Amino acid sequence: MANRLTRIATRTGDGGTTGLASGERVPKSHRRIAALGDVDELNSQLGVLLAEPLPDAVRTLLRDVQQELFNLGGELSLPGQALLKPEAVAALDAALEHFNATLPRLKEFILPGGTRSAAIAHVARTVARRAERALVALGESETVHEPPRQYLNRLSDLLFVLARVLNRANLDGLGGDDIYWHSRRLERDAAAD
Repeated sequence: MANRLTRIATRTGDGGTTGLASGERVPKSHRRIAALGDVDELNSQLGVLLAEPLPDAVRTLLRDVQQELFNLGGELSLPGQALLKPEAVAALDAALEHFNATLPRLKEFILPGGTRSAAIAHVARTVARRAERALVALGESETVHEPPRQYLNRLSDLLFVLARVLNRANLDGLGGDDIYWHSRRLERDAAAD
């Protein structure tokens, strides 16, 4: 592995294939590579979020998530291996319950945005959903373990909740509330009452 990490430009992918950690070469258009790329993009997006001012508990959680996403990437690179464990899903469930308990109940849909950190969390949420779809697509033709699918599903929910938490954190002086969607139908119904 050390030799692989010191030589970045190997030119072995110039023909449109890439190597898995197992040594197998697959087309870069393969569903496994698409899923791996989406997980990598998600992890990178979390890196952008971690560059922002964050509450300590959120920062610690996101660093743990990055580690688990790297495990998931390893699992995708080594077909047949199970590197992301059910305990990782349970940890997300606990975090989701903890952070959601601090928030007011939603009565309306919210728009992605608010503080910069919340907006970045919303982008990461959408990338998590895409990664989940890519993993489901891979599962249509190959065996995919259950914990990675569950993990991405829970992570997108958690990122939604964290965006709401970050809108209220006021770390950049802009905190407050979520940005609510103004449905014309709901506004019309409210006016009629």
